[in-house]
Amino acid sequence: MQEQPVALITGGSRGIGAETTLALAEHGYDIVFTYRNKAARAQEVATAITQQGRQALTLCCDITQMSDIAHLFQEITQWRGHLNLLVLNASGGMERDLVAADPDYAMHINRDAQLALVNAALPLLRPGGVIVFVTSHWAHLYGKMQQLPAYEPVAESKYAGEQVLRAMQPSFAVLGLRLLVVTGDLIEGTITPKLLERGAPGLIEQRRTLGVLPTARDMGRVIAQAALDPTLASGATIVIGAPLDSMLT
Repeated sequence: MQEQPVALITGGSRGIGAETTLALAEHGYDIVFTYRNKAARAQEVATAITQQGRQALTLCCDITQMSDIAHLFQEITQWRGHLNLLVLNASGGMERDLVAADPDYAMHINRDAQLALVNAALPLLRPGGVIVFVTSHWAHLYGKMQQLPAYEPVAESKYAGEQVLRAMQPSFAVLGLRLLVVTGDLIEGTITPKLLERGAPGLIEQRRTLGVLPTARDMGRVIAQAALDPTLASGATIVIGAPLDSMLT
């Protein structure tokens, strides 16, 4: 009997994460996803997954806490015992209360937590599995372009997270795993563009002059398609929205 594919998506209760879970469910995956504090919203996403005939496991998890990560993988081990796909979607660094409590919060969530999640997932990931790191154009191009002050700690830390994972590719290859990086422009209808607009008025319209901004649904579907594409080599970067060179002009 063929093993049912299982995907873990971090931050799956809303936005890009929620759309990714639904897209993967459409492709036959059972879904595990984490959320931080939106239990009702997480349950709505889980219900939508089950309505597609797939099974869902939702877990409240602060990915900056090793105890939460340990509990997460204990639950996955008991529920299915394997993973075929890990989508590293959850990130942060613009939450004023969390940054005030921990000035290094952005690095802890965008680099350290991503590495901890991958290391915890490796024993469960089947050969042929995929790890997807979701980032932004600003973070992917950190050090090559002028940054928005409000977003710079996020960009710096997400870039650091991406580089740590890219450095692990030889280890992934030994296990038969691939790493893919998906980078998106401003995402229409999400909170980040609104926060950035406060410090950089006109940013959203400026990005729109380069084309229609992608939505969370667009991102989720492209992430799922990339994860399911066996022709993409490990280390490939998938660009959503305006091309990367538009950020450098």
